[in-house]
Order: sequence, then C-alpha cells, then structure tokens
Amino acid sequence: MKDGAGRVIYIGKAKNLQRRVSSYFRKLGSSDETYERNDNWKTSRLIGKINDIDFIVTDNEIEAFLLESNLIKTYRPTFNIELKDQQRYTYLKVTDETFPRLLVARRNRNGEFYGPKGKVYGPFVRGSSKFLTIGLLRKLFKIRICDKLPKKPCLEYFLKNCDAPCINKVTVDEYMKNIKRLQSIIRGKSSVDRYVNEMEAEMKRASEIQDYEKAKQIRDTLSRLTNLTAKQKMEKALHRNFDEEYVGIIKEIKKGVAHVMTLRRIKGVITDRKKFDFELIGDNSLNTFLLQYYSTSPKIPRYVYVNEKPASTEALKASIERFANHEVNIITLSDDHRLEEKKRLMDLVVRNLNLYVEKGHPPEILELEDIFHLIKTPSIIDCFDISNFGDEYAVGACVRFVEGKPYKDGYRRFKIRLTFNQNDFAMIQEIVTRRYLRVQDQGSLYDRGQSLPDLIVVDGGKGHLNCATDALHRAGLDIPCVSLAKENEQIYCPGSISPIDLPRDSLALKALQYIRDEAHRFGLSYNRNLRRIKNRR
Repeated sequence: MKDGAGRVIYIGKAKNLQRRVSSYFRKLGSSDETYERNDNWKTSRLIGKINDIDFIVTDNEIEAFLLESNLIKTYRPTFNIELKDQQRYTYLKVTDETFPRLLVARRNRNGEFYGPKGKVYGPFVRGSSKFLTIGLLRKLFKIRICDKLPKKPCLEYFLKNCDAPCINKVTVDEYMKNIKRLQSIIRGKSSVDRYVNEMEAEMKRASEIQDYEKAKQIRDTLSRLTNLTAKQKMEKALHRNFDEEYVGIIKEIKKGVAHVMTLRRIKGVITDRKKFDFELIGDNSLNTFLLQYYSTSPKIPRYVYVNEKPASTEALKASIERFANHEVNIITLSDDHRLEEKKRLMDLVVRNLNLYVEKGHPPEILELEDIFHLIKTPSIIDCFDISNFGDEYAVGACVRFVEGKPYKDGYRRFKIRLTFNQNDFAMIQEIVTRRYLRVQDQGSLYDRGQSLPDLIVVDGGKGHLNCATDALHRAGLDIPCVSLAKENEQIYCPGSISPIDLPRDSLALKALQYIRDEAHRFGLSYNRNLRRIKNRR
C-alpha cells in the first residue's frame, strides 16, 4: 500500500487478496473480524493515507512469508512492525587492506555488514563492552586506527599504540604478523594463553621496577582478554547445546497495541529477556512479529513456545527454518497439557506483561514522574548536550527517548551558529530554541520525532538549566526541564534552592544517566566527524 507520494506505507500478505483488501474498507457490522479492524483507529489512519495498492504473486505461502519479511526490511513501512532492538549482536571485522584495521561491524536489515570489506568474527553479545576490548586489542597489537594512511605519524605513534605504517616504520610482513596474532585471539584459539603468560611476566617486571601505571594497564588488558575469550566460549557452547525461547503476547484492543515478551532459556537457565510493543495495524500479529524477530536473530532456538497459536503455523515454521538452517518447533502451550513446567514459565512471562500493561510505563519513568511532581508521565524525554573543541568545532546534540528507549527519529544535531566563543550557556539556549522552533508549527500528535517532549534534561548545572528554561519561556513553551551535573550526579530543578541527590541505585537516576550519556556520545560523534572531514581537506 502506497501513499500519495508513492512511498510504501504498509506491506501485507493474503491467500485471497481481493477479500483481504476489501475487508479494510467494508462497513461495520459485516463480521466480527471486520468490526474489530474498522473499530481500530490506527488502521483507520492507514486507510486514510492509501493512494495506491500494488501486489506480487508468489507460488506458495512460504515464499509469501519470506518476501513480506524482506520487503519490510527494505522499505521500512510506517505501519508495519519494526523491531527497534534488532541490532543486539556485535561483530568484529579485520579489514582487507594492505595494513588492516580492527573495526566494530554490525549487520543492516538485509543481513549485510556496514563499512569496508574484511573478515568478520562473531557474533558477540553485549556490544558496548566490545568497544573497550577492541581498543585494548588495537593497542596490544599496534593496529592503526586512521581511516586513510596520513603523511605523518599521529599521536598514537608517540603513545606507542601504533608502529606508524604511514611513514614506513613497520613492513607489511611485520604488521601482518600482529594481525595474525590478533585473529588467533578473536577466533578463541589456544594461542591466547601464550600472550597472557607473556603479559603476566611483563606486568611483574613493571611492578618490580615500580612502573605501577604500566602494570595497571597490563592488568586491565589481561582482564579484558579473559572476558573476551570467555564470551566466545559461551557463544560456542550456546550454539551447540539445547535451548528454547518463550514468546508471550497480550493485546490491548481498545488502544490498538500488542505487548510481547521473549524469554530465552538454555539448559534450564534463563539467559535473556526482551520486551517489545507493536501497533495492531492491518495484519500485524504474533505471526508477523515472530518472522521479523527471528529473521534478524543470529541464534534461533530449536523450540519456540507461544501462548497464542500463530496463523499458518507450518508455513511460518518453514520460513523461520530458512534463516535457522535447522529444524524449528513452534509449540502453543495451551494446546499441550503435558508441558506443565513450561506452562508455568509462560505464565510468568504473561504475568510480567500484565504488570507492565497495568502500570502503562517502565518503572523508572514512573519514578521520574513522582520525583519531579510532574502533571504528566514523561513518556517522551529530550536531552541536550554541547560538544566543543575550540571555537571552530562547537556543536549541539539532542536525543529523544520514548518510554525509556532511544528513539532515533527524534535525534537532532546542531552546528552552533550564533555563539562565537566557548559559552556553553549561550549554546544551550541556542539549540533549545532551534529544536522546538519548527515543532510548534509542524508537530504531529502521531509523530514521536516531531511532537513536544514531556520532560527536558540538560547536561550541566544550574546555569545551563536557567538558559534552557529561558529559551522555552521565550518560545512560549511550558515544558518541565531539569539538569544533571556530571561531577556529583546532582539534579537541578527550576526554582529549587538545593539540588536533588538520588541514591546511586535509583532507577530514575540510572535512566537520566543513560539519556545524558547518549546525548554526550551523539554530540561527540558529530564533532569528531566534522573534524575528520576538515582534516581530509
């Protein structure tokens, strides 16, 4: 289904296409199914945007399943299920270059890897810690970090983190020896023990000559290497051993939303839990969710237990097996009375889902509402940060979180235009004004990227907060605003005499820190990109 501009806004499948399409436009009262579809205001939004309908004929139902999944990943239609948590696994890549680099690589929605060509290793769970490990591996084997070889050595050479192939300080053969050693480690081969022993001996020597800083660096490197190899062994063990996943779904028909929780269990031990929501628009269902979920998962279990029987189970099963390369069993627990222990675990999943629905929001969001005495639950939170590197490179960043999760469509970055010195206060005032200038005219109730937030967080102290609130008042906006100071993690509110000190284990504080750190990362990344482009010129 396409809109007036020819953009694909929804993709579905049907055995009888004429009956399925006409059901969207049929008057109320024809059937229960039709009534539910037309009574759903979100589906009504879809119908109101349809300008053209195109179709593709397939030979069988399995082909239809797979084609639907691929087209959704390609076009990313507004009204289809799009899992925001698909990029959960990190891969390492050694590039195919004369002097190779070690990079973090992630798959796109088509299963391809971003960036230059190279040998890929993984997947590894917990991607964020992998950046730390990669930094240590680069330093350990003196792997270059520059995109292109410069004409003079950079700081990494003088810090002894790189042998400067850019000025021929190391031959290709010598450099490749280190690359092969690096590859042997990330493949998890036994040769890692030899490097560990060498580093332990070097750490002892550094300690004996009282070079404690070097000894500490080596100790940290050893810790990261041990962590890396342990995770690889775990990944291999999980791939070989029996595992199962429980997928529970409950639906709020009046709100037009489905809530899904997945719980992974391996050898009787719960190892992972994920929470998803999707809108009940068109034919979005558990069936569609399962195909999208497993088409992007590098490890598909052999047993999937569900609390609702999916439509066309056999076709769905065959489609998922194309991605898994092994047999997949989809079992509806309500249909099998012999699996009492597994039914109890599914009941646990459903109870957790019901608690989530009753509260309506993640617990940390509700905690923020109580702490700041907000009139409205802060479902949408914006956070601002300034990143400057001298007067020439000053940028601002705004990240948006919806229900405690990053919402990338709401991210914005700014080049500072009106402030010509390192005045963070004036810069905050500028980017807050610019962020909401257009929203007031173009904002949409249904577009979470353009609507106004329920709470604004500013990275900084009381001065930063005052400038942000001043910008809001000048724009005629009344939005709650607080600031979070890095030094002591203190929270400042407008008009308060003293800051709020939350316990370190507070869910609300952790949520604010997460949002603040994401804003800092986003702004710093933009600043670095600008400097990199400038240096290339």
